[in-house]
Amino acid sequence: MLFSIIAHAVVVLGLTFDYVKPAPRLPSLDVILVQSATGTKPEKADFLANANNEGGGSSDKAVRPTDLVSAPLPKPQPGIAPIPVETGKRVPQPPGEHELLTQKKSDFAVRTQTQATEQPDTARPNPDALAERKLEMARLANELHSETQGYAKRPKKKYISANTREATDAAYQAGWVTRVERIGNLNYPDEARRQQLQNGRTLSLLLTTGIKRDGSLASVDIIQSSGFKLLDEAAIRIVRLAAPFPPLPANMNYDELYITRTWEFQPGDVLKTR
Repeated sequence: MLFSIIAHAVVVLGLTFDYVKPAPRLPSLDVILVQSATGTKPEKADFLANANNEGGGSSDKAVRPTDLVSAPLPKPQPGIAPIPVETGKRVPQPPGEHELLTQKKSDFAVRTQTQATEQPDTARPNPDALAERKLEMARLANELHSETQGYAKRPKKKYISANTREATDAAYQAGWVTRVERIGNLNYPDEARRQQLQNGRTLSLLLTTGIKRDGSLASVDIIQSSGFKLLDEAAIRIVRLAAPFPPLPANMNYDELYITRTWEFQPGDVLKTR
């Protein structure tokens, strides 16, 4: 019954069976490489080789050589001794004599004696040079570490002036100005009054005051003089009298604050800063 069903299915459905043909490929040749050749061509060769060779042996049948080549090791070049391999080490060249022929209008020869300079062998570094280089690197690393630590220990500074807009700095500067002007007007220089240096005019100078975090005075520097040593010294004395100042607020993340202001000695013995 099973074979009957298969036969009817083949007839009704037209099923056929076929084998897969192998893909076409190029023909290959089996060639034996021989290391020597003979002058005569054999009448009947047993194998294909790269040269004519009448082989010998004790076997009655043609036996394929077991080695890939007929010699244990291939020679660098057939018929000559092995070629020495260069080690790669630089060999100093002996001095040689060269002739330089220069032809312009007439032919003449110039004989120059040149000597090949022996180059140092850089394949092997000098141990003393390596040790010296390591010591130098260690010294530089120590100096860099010391400079980094010294820089890290320096106080953080901030410079402000009358143009400051930050709320904390502006508030501290306003209190500093009020204190300095009050002390300055109470201690106005008597010598300036007697000499009448103002003479109806305003004399000004530029001064920078450095304040530490605890409010103590760090420095007082005249940036631009008033032209009168008496007034310059009076301004420095007023700052020293006003110190110490209030400590810097906790939200100021620096160690020293520098305030630069213009000091004006106005007519009427009045001191103002701006």
